[in-house]
This record gives sequence, C-alpha cells and structure tokens, in this order.
Amino acid sequence: MFRLGWFLGNGFGMQPWYGDWAGRSMTDWTQPGLYVDLTTSLERAGFDLLFIEDTSMVEDTYGGSMETTLKYGLMAPKNDPVPLVPLLTSASEHIGVVATMSTIQYPPFLAARSMATLDHLTRGRVGVNVVTSVTHRVAQNFGYDKHFDHAERYAMAEEWMELVSLLWESWEPDALVHDQQTPRYADHTKVHTVDFEGKYFRCRGPLNTIPGPQRRPVVAQAGNSTPGRELAAKHADTMLALAKSPDQMKALRKDMDQRLLAHGRKPQDLKILFMTVPYLADTQAEAQARFDRFDQSKSDPRNIEKRLWYLSYVSGGVVDYSKFDLDGPVPQELGNGETTTAKAWLEGSAEITLRDLATGPSNYGMDFIGTADSVASQMQDAMEEAGGDGFLMYPDVTRRSIAEVCDGLAPELRRRGLIRDGYAHKTFRENLMDF
Repeated sequence: MFRLGWFLGNGFGMQPWYGDWAGRSMTDWTQPGLYVDLTTSLERAGFDLLFIEDTSMVEDTYGGSMETTLKYGLMAPKNDPVPLVPLLTSASEHIGVVATMSTIQYPPFLAARSMATLDHLTRGRVGVNVVTSVTHRVAQNFGYDKHFDHAERYAMAEEWMELVSLLWESWEPDALVHDQQTPRYADHTKVHTVDFEGKYFRCRGPLNTIPGPQRRPVVAQAGNSTPGRELAAKHADTMLALAKSPDQMKALRKDMDQRLLAHGRKPQDLKILFMTVPYLADTQAEAQARFDRFDQSKSDPRNIEKRLWYLSYVSGGVVDYSKFDLDGPVPQELGNGETTTAKAWLEGSAEITLRDLATGPSNYGMDFIGTADSVASQMQDAMEEAGGDGFLMYPDVTRRSIAEVCDGLAPELRRRGLIRDGYAHKTFRENLMDF
C-alpha cells in the first residue's frame, strides 16, 4: 500500500479562473466552498493529506512589473491558509491538512502557538510545511532589505525548527493536574522556560498554551536541495519530493534513508510523497489526446509568458527571463530561489533555445496518462519498482479534476488494495505512520 496526498499548489489563492471547467472560481476563490469540496472528496477517496502551499508577495521579477502576475493571477492574489484549516477539518473527520509557514514570516513562538492552537481546533489533524520562502519580495514584506542566501536561510530554518520543537515540549506530558477541588489546573514545576539564544532567534518560553492531541503537529518539508533534505531528515514526518522516474525515486529514498540514520532516526520515520499529475479519460486514446492538447498549448504565447514568469520566480527574483531572446540560448544562472527546481528546469538546456525550454516538459514530477485502470497500474508499477511511501497529486483544482481523481482513479487504486480503505486512528500523525 502507499499514501496519497493532494498538493494545493496555488495555496488559498487563484485556482483556474478562466477557460473550461473554471466555474465561478474567479469570484468564489476567497470563500471556503471549493476547498471544502476538495477536502471531503479526498477523505472519501482515502487520501492521507491535503498540502497547502503559500507565498506572501506580488511577484514582479518578470519584466520588472506586476503586470503578468496580476493579469493571469499567478500566485497572487492569495489568502492566508492558516484560518482556512479549521474550516476544512470541521467538514471532515480523518484527513490531515498541512498549512505552509515560512521561517522569515512567522517568529518561532507565533508559529509554535498557532500550530498548537490548530492542533486543538482540528482535534489532532494539522501539519505544518516549513519553508524558507523564495524571493526578495517576500523578505521585503517582513522587514528585510533582501532575502538571505540559500545556505543561510536553511541555517536559519534549522534554528527556527529547533526552537519551535522546544516550545512544543515546554509542557511535560503530565503537567496538567485538572484538580477542581484544590484548585490546581497544572503543575508549575512541569512547565519550563526554553531560554533559547541563537544566531537568528531568541525566546524565553514556555509556550502559553497546552499541547494539542498530537503534542507535536506533523512536520512537512518541501525542499529537495541538500540543506532541505537535511532539514527533512532531522525534523520532518513527511516530505514533498521531485522525481521524473522510478530510478530517481529510488535514489532519493536511498539518500534520505542514509540521512535519517545519521540523525538517529529510522527510514520509516519519514514518509516521502512524489509529485505527479494524472491525465485521465475513459479510454487510453482520449487520455493521450488530452495530454497532447495540453502539451501543444505550451506553444501559445500566453503560456510561454507564464512559463517564463515562473522561471523568473524560481530564480528568487534574480533572473528576469523577459530580457532574453526566445530563440537564443538559455541563461544558466540558478539564482537564489528554488535551486533544486531551477536545476531540474535547466538540466540539459545548454544546447537548446529559451523557446524550447519554455515549451518543453514541466520537470515537476511524473505524468501518468490513461484510464483509471491504466493509471492505477502505472502508479503501482512505479511504486513497486522504486519503493517509497506514496504520491502527491498536483492537477489543476477544478471540480472536474477532483471528481476524476477521487471518484475515478481512487476507487481503482482501492480495488487493487494500493491505498487505504478507511482510517484506523484519530490523529493525522497516527494515520500517516500507520503503515
């Protein structure tokens, strides 16, 4: 068996809002309806988690302007995902919901307190995706002149994670007395300051709320660079991973197993979910035709513009791809953003044009194309060959795609015994670690 997650890659923000199957997303994206529908459908389908991305900027690297961002609604506008979490868990019973928090946006005490509060409100079904943010524009929204270099922001994230973990443990497991007669709510000798003094953060503690049902909310990590892998190996319970083939899946799993052991953890302590996009239809030919239409649409000037905008964003605001000749060579600068993603995009690009890169494969995980039966078979083969823990679905969020995955693909996976057919435990962590 393997796990399934859904990556809400545009966060609590603009989902497809024009074109076929957009529905009323243009005006309704700020309301919980679509996300509630998604969450309850995922739970019905047997998914382990919903993974909500977040960013806090209006990007203007591409062309030195916010025009492209706001013309297409690319990563903006976007709402804060944290208040959305209890709305999703109140409409569901079992599925875990992971909200993204950035180490430059949330001071550790605020993050620890917010997540403990959410753990109570969700009855133990919340997780936090720890990120370092990507661009200067995010850093400038939180008081910095520019973003830290890649290595330093992961050093900062390590310190942040250490402090948050200490705050979650600042109340001993038996600190609550609950004696109404004396009265005595808690034993003060079992609640401790943390007195943390680091390079980036200082905090006295203790946390001023009690531990939630999970005590330590599920921790997720999405960076695939070496520092990102180290952060995941030391602290994370689940990890978003990029791989284009079962061989790459196997190599990443082996690398992470070694890192986990080096930190005194077991390989089974970290569940790795590999990004994938399914292209589903009633016949193999229809599914292939659907993928081909998507592939051909990459040559549309609007889609080229959006792809170049994305590459500019991935560079961390360092490379403005609007400045380069589409039929000229591809700039090879990685920038200071999502370096692993940038490397994946630029792999083998020295001999092609920028237009080729902009209209080429997505380099964001694996594509599965076919009927529910054939895609289930492809996923089964990949997971059996590579080992690993599961897949993180990343289709466009429309009610059509939700139904195709949850009411088409998932039942076939369940029929084969590949995914769960129910939840044995109450908390997110217990279900995540169930097998």
